Parts: sequence; structure tokens; C-alpha cells
Amino acid sequence: MSKQFDVVVIGAGPAGYVAAIRAAQLGLSSACIESEAYADPKGEVRLGGTCLNVGCIPSKALLRSSELYEEASHGFVMHGISAENVKMDVATMIRRKDNIVAQLTQGIKGLFKKNKVTLLPGYGRFVGREDDVWHLDVSGEIVAARHVIVATGSKPRHLPGIPVDNRLVCDNVGALSFDAVPKRLGVIGAGVIGLELGSVWKRLGSEVTILEAVPEFLAAADDAVSKEAWKIFTRKQGLDIRLNVKIGKVSVGKKGISVEYEDGEEARTLECDRLIVSVGRDPNTGDLGADNVGLKINERGRIEVDAHCATNLPNVWAVGDVVRGPMLAHKGMEEGVMVAELIAGQAGHVNYDAIPSVMYTHPEIAWVGKTEQQLKNEGIEYRAGQIPFMANGRALGQGDTTGFVKVLADAKTDRVLGVHVIGASASELIAEAVVAMEFGASAEDIARICHAHPTLSEAMHEAALAVDKRPLHF
Repeated sequence: MSKQFDVVVIGAGPAGYVAAIRAAQLGLSSACIESEAYADPKGEVRLGGTCLNVGCIPSKALLRSSELYEEASHGFVMHGISAENVKMDVATMIRRKDNIVAQLTQGIKGLFKKNKVTLLPGYGRFVGREDDVWHLDVSGEIVAARHVIVATGSKPRHLPGIPVDNRLVCDNVGALSFDAVPKRLGVIGAGVIGLELGSVWKRLGSEVTILEAVPEFLAAADDAVSKEAWKIFTRKQGLDIRLNVKIGKVSVGKKGISVEYEDGEEARTLECDRLIVSVGRDPNTGDLGADNVGLKINERGRIEVDAHCATNLPNVWAVGDVVRGPMLAHKGMEEGVMVAELIAGQAGHVNYDAIPSVMYTHPEIAWVGKTEQQLKNEGIEYRAGQIPFMANGRALGQGDTTGFVKVLADAKTDRVLGVHVIGASASELIAEAVVAMEFGASAEDIARICHAHPTLSEAMHEAALAVDKRPLHF
């Protein structure tokens, strides 16, 4: 007799493992299928998906190491601290990153045990449905489930004709494990991954050139943020970012890598020692057995779902990178919780208008809600308040006054429509804005909240006051 569960989740990334845990917390028998070992030295399945193993977590570890190196090399002097002959041991940096990843993946296994979630190692595929029960093939073993949640995540998108070996030509996986600092680093794609990883190796000494196909820099961000970021990344930090380019042939030879591209109508060649290809991600839906059961997958490879992540099949759900919306770990987690609660008969909820976006460059960039250009295009009347960190005492004390906080509010109701931050700890500051938007708060509500002094969060307070043209410290 096959193993039977109330809920089986396919995929143990952020969306999947959170869905499995929440389902178990609600009293449902829960199991989670995972097949990827992510180069585990013992060949054991690793939980956490791309985010934990080869994405969010390891990249942030490297970002922090490179930031400390740069601070020791160039930033200590403003504090009267002398540091000579600062060196970076790349092997130690990579080992630290790997240890953090291993600790967290083991931590999820501990959470599964604590919450009585059954881990099913193997590859999961749909077989069929009988008597209102779904049957899944898990690497040769048949498992039965009343509800199935597909959370198989995504994989790096590769460009045609550019072979990725994750040694010289890398996607995000290989770019996290360089054995040395490349003298010349090329990056295709000026999105989150390209800018974050480009920043890591630039700080450690690489000459970094980033090639981007679209003509606008950070087109998804507010115009004021993208303009400020462009100035900082190119002029102050020295990233060579080239926009509106068309990538041609990529050749790997004894002397390095040659990337042919068109800049306008002019043909150019970029010579580099290593190349990172970061041009987006594709959903992992190609081998789910979807044809066996008629699961609808659109032309972009994403599973079609409704507002509550229900698919076209009864009691089959899909969450995270395999469905519409931004490929963000926290968005997937929220969807996983929502679906588990709906299965348990509760009122699951995700407010897609209050999902924050974050870039962990230096300075950090974070936003939630509408940009100013979106409000203009939609004909929505608004008021804006913007305060630079230069006017913030804590930022001055920390020696990092780059950037600003910008609050956009409805001109009639004062309800917060969007908040945009570029500066130190933007990833943390944006949480206040998310709370405000989730509960329909106004700029005045933020302005009335007492913010501790001195803190960076006071810039949020001042920006809210600035919406009404009454900032106190600027």
C-alpha cells in the first residue's frame, strides 16, 4: 500500500518547505518531495531550494565579506583607523559561505522533524487521480495525496549559443564559487543577480563590465531610485554598465573569453577572464507529468493559477516561481502559507500589492507598491515626500549617507501608495512601509508614529512628513 498524506508538496524551496510546515501545523499529514543535492558532499538531498543553496543566502554571505574587505581597505581611514596590507582569502570566504548554507539546510530538516513533516527524497511526478486521491511517482515509489502543492521553483535562464560550464562561463551557481578573484569579469544582465555578484567581485578587485539588453537601467524601480543607483554604481563604484546592447557570439579560448556584442549599430568585443550570465530564470515545470493529468502550463512555462494559487485541477495548487508574479522567495513563502491555510479551511491571504522588492547591493535598494512613473501613467493624483540620508544623524554617524527615502501617497486620501528606499539597511527599513500598505495606512499615520532617535528609520518618518511639506529636519 502506498504512503498516504493529506498534503504532498513537490519541491523543498522557500515556497515548498514553508507550505509543508504550515500544513503540518494545521493538523494535516504533510510530506515534501525533494530531489536536488546541490553538490552535497554526502550526496544527500538538500532542502531550501535555489534561494538557500545557490541564491539568496550564499550571495548575501559573499556580499557581506566583500563589503567588510572594502571597508577595511578604504573605509576605516575616516574613523582614524589604519589598516595596512589588507588581504582577502577567497577560499576562506567561500568556505564560510558554504558553512552557512549547510547549517541552514540542516536547520530545515530539523524543522521538518519538529513539525512532523515527512521528507520524501526523490523526483516527484504526477501519475493520475483515483477516488479523489492524487498519485505521485517519487523516483519509483507511488505516494497518495488528497492535495498536491507544486513548488518546484526555477532555474537560471541560459542564452542560446553560450555554453555555461560554471567554471569560466557561469550562471549564479558558478559565480558563487570562484576560486580566485578574476582580473576581468564580464556580466550579461544588469538585474538583481548581475549587480549583486558584479559588486562582490568588483569590491575584491575585478574590473567588472556589465552588458544589459534593455535601454533603461533598473526599469522596474522608481525613476529617482534608478537615477541615483546609476550615478553611484558607475561613477562612485566604477562598474562599467553598458545598456541597450545585443549579445552575439561568445568564444572561450586560452587567453580568456570574448563576447561579441552590438552597441547601437557599432560592433564591439568584450574580453574577460570569467563571464556571468544572469538574464533571468525559467520555471521548473518541464518534467512534472503535467500531460498525464492535464495540468495547464502557459507558453512561458508557468502553471496557470487563480488568485488563490489553485490550478485547473481539483486539489492541485502551485506556488512560488512556477506561477505568475515576481520570482521572490518571500512571495513564494506567503503563497505557501496561504494555500496550506485554504486547504485547512481557513481564510488564506496574500496581498500582492504589498510584496517588497530588494536588491542587496551597496547601497541597498528596496521598494513596495507603485512607482512615481506608474502613478503618472495610471492618472492617479499623488503627493511625494523625499528625504536624503544626508539629513539623518545616524547615517552621518555611520559614515554612510548615500541615498534617500521616498513616500508616495494618494493626493485625496493620503493613503500610502508606494515607498522607495536606496541606502543603508533599505532591506530592513522597507518592512515598515509594507506594514503601512498592508493595513491601508496613510502618510500621516507614519508621521504620527514615534521613531527612535537616532535611527535610520527616522528618514521614513521625515519622508512621510515631507508628503505634507512639513519635514522637521530637512
